[in-house]
Order: sequence, then C-alpha cells, then structure tokens
Amino acid sequence: MVDLGVDQVGFIAGDYGEVHAELTFAAAREIVEALRGKAVSSALTMSIDIDEIRRMIKAVQPDIVHISSDTDAVGVEAMRELKESLPNGISLMKAIHVDGTESIATALAFAEVSDILLLDTKVKGFPGVGATGVTHDWNISREIVRQAEGRAKVILAGGLTPENVGEAIRIAQPWGVDSNTGTNIAGDPVVKDMSLVEAFVQQAKKPIKAE
Repeated sequence: MVDLGVDQVGFIAGDYGEVHAELTFAAAREIVEALRGKAVSSALTMSIDIDEIRRMIKAVQPDIVHISSDTDAVGVEAMRELKESLPNGISLMKAIHVDGTESIATALAFAEVSDILLLDTKVKGFPGVGATGVTHDWNISREIVRQAEGRAKVILAGGLTPENVGEAIRIAQPWGVDSNTGTNIAGDPVVKDMSLVEAFVQQAKKPIKAE
C-alpha cells in the first residue's frame, strides 16, 4: 500500500475476539517496524482499560494510538490521563461518532486531549465507532474541522470510497481521509482491493478546484 501512496496504515492491535482482523501485539509490532521510515503506523485498540492500552503501546510502539471505543467508554479524563503518559513521539487519536450537531461539542471536548480526531460513523450493532461503510453529514464534520483548528488535526472517515472521497474533502476540508470498507474486496471485511486503494489515493490527493 505504501507504494500506492498511502501515508498512514492502520491495524488492530490486540487479539480480543471483538472485531475482524485483530492482531497479536507481536504481529502488530512487525507491521510497525516494516513501515518505519515509509509510512505512519496507527494501532487501533478497542480496549477500554487504560492500563491495557498502555501495555499495547509499550509492546507495539506505533506512531499513533487510535482509540476506537465509544466516547463514553474512554472519556475525556481517561484520554487526558493516557495522553499525559504517552512516550515522546507517539500521537493519540480518538474516533468520534458524527451524528447530529451535538457531535460538535463532543468532538471539541476530545480535541483538548487528543492530537488527532477521526470523524466516523457509528451503527447500532457494531462495536465501537467506525468500520460500518456508512457516511455521515460532512457539513457537520466541516464545522468540527473549523472549530478544532489549532487544537487537533482532523481525519475524515465513514463510508469513503474512490467515488465520493473528492466531494467529501471539498465539503469537510479535513487534514486527512481514511478508508476501510470502501477499499476492501467486495464482501470481505478485511482484505484490501489494491486497485481501489490506488484509485482512492489518486482521488484524495487531487488538488481541490476553487469554486
């Protein structure tokens, strides 16, 4: 994927039997080392135990720690505690469920204790935030981007594909974009379709035309 222009590669660190594609800490660390100097590594965790998250960080040593649990499962104070204990050079990212305008206040609260916000979509029956293949209101995301400026970087996620990522960027104007289900092989929750990844990167990196 790095050869296709992907700047950041995410993976699930922690074999807890909760979601697809979970990796042992050892396997996740191998990915981190393989990416070193080539792309940014982002270790996603579904754990809500701060000590367990710290154990993962120590074992895996990613560039980014992605907290993908619900916002009330690992709240602002827990994120603050975690951020203050992070080793130098490791960034903290929090997944935010974008729904109505109330999501703006939630996102801004987490912007005070996170380096990066990942704006995603939650669907009932799916654990945590994201990996649903469902989009949300990009205008709300745009407002979060605007108000979080200078506090946290913002990555837009949630149902992004090669076909819609350009429009999503034009509307939301995020720092970065993320694709999971939209670049997988059809019907597979894990394996990437490299032709879709390449198309996604090409569309995402196109200059935005002035209106």
